[in-house]
Amino acid sequence: MYIKEKIAQAGFTLIELLLVIVVIVALAVTVFVSLNPAKRLADARDARRTADVDAILTATHQYIVDNKGALPAGVSITTEMQLGTAASGCAVTTATCNTATNCLDLSTPLAAYLKTIPFDPKSGTTTATLYSIVADSNGIVTVKACGAENVPSITSSR
Repeated sequence: MYIKEKIAQAGFTLIELLLVIVVIVALAVTVFVSLNPAKRLADARDARRTADVDAILTATHQYIVDNKGALPAGVSITTEMQLGTAASGCAVTTATCNTATNCLDLSTPLAAYLKTIPFDPKSGTTTATLYSIVADSNGIVTVKACGAENVPSITSSR
């Protein structure tokens, strides 16, 4: 008599493999979407902009205190000036900063307080930093970051 022996098959079925792959892909997509690396990078750049705006404002105030209330040369009352060194003008227009064809170079007046004037981490340069400064008639100085990404505007005033 011939007896058939049942041979145990080792391995997984195609359905089991596909099910595991679908679960792994679903988890990977969920993690990637929840982490959103593009937003995280933009948030990091905005944090840098906030720190830069505060550094420029603090240096400006130190200058004002050391010079008996005088604003650094070129800081205008009611006319927003973009910071930079371009001789032909910054000419940068963004949603949060007005058109400023004139650049204001504060690197010399603020040299004792800042090693270098910071510039926007995404598209700023030393010739057009994408930061602006203005003073009002009460002497309140406002510094803005023109290239903010995930927030409407980054400003600091004192």
